[in-house]
Amino acid sequence: MVRPTLEVLTALQEAHLLSVPFENLDIHAGRRIVLEPTLLFHKIVVLKRGGFCYELNGLFHWLLREIGFCVRLAMGRVYDRTQGVYGPAFDHMLVLAEVEGETWLVDVGFGDFAMHPLKTTLDTPLSDTNGTFLIERYDAEYLKVSRFSTDENRYLPEYLFSGGARSLPDFADMCLYHQTSGESHFTRQRVCSIATATGRTTLTDNKLIVTERSVRTETTISGEPEFRRVLLERFNLVP
Repeated sequence: MVRPTLEVLTALQEAHLLSVPFENLDIHAGRRIVLEPTLLFHKIVVLKRGGFCYELNGLFHWLLREIGFCVRLAMGRVYDRTQGVYGPAFDHMLVLAEVEGETWLVDVGFGDFAMHPLKTTLDTPLSDTNGTFLIERYDAEYLKVSRFSTDENRYLPEYLFSGGARSLPDFADMCLYHQTSGESHFTRQRVCSIATATGRTTLTDNKLIVTERSVRTETTISGEPEFRRVLLERFNLVP
């Protein structure tokens, strides 16, 4: 019997990130994403697809709760590096888990992020196989998550999050916004990205990016047939 321990939580998060891609293909195929657990389960588990934060963290939260973890959905605001500002409330969904008397940040829906749960200890570097993270107090409501950049030799902000418990319907408006608004980066181009044992593989409309042991290789994607071929070969996906 699986027990709600930190070891199990860590193994589940890593297994998810190595198996389920972060992708927005349904948005560009004109398929509406509805935050209903049975629909999320059918898409991600039965059809062996991926999704974006509302889908991936929404279903992962359901899984953890079914196992017996004390978990809650939490709301985040993603940092926009081009504008230098944080997005609106409910811009991101993440999971907070209470394990062994500590609160852990669990996020399988942010693409390139921590491979394992992050203990929400403030002002202390948090080591992960995907780098070093830092959680700090931002204001009375939000905590700020940053990641250390070796290129810039400083911590760069990733997002803010609020610790209050939320429900799937709370995210419905922003989920719809990110599917339909021309202002959302999710509507501007397709992306499919997954962690690997030695790095990460990311496919966009015009580029394949493969990182292996910190060595990054980019290949141009020339047209829809090649995009679909790479999607099948690299991710075993047919949108």
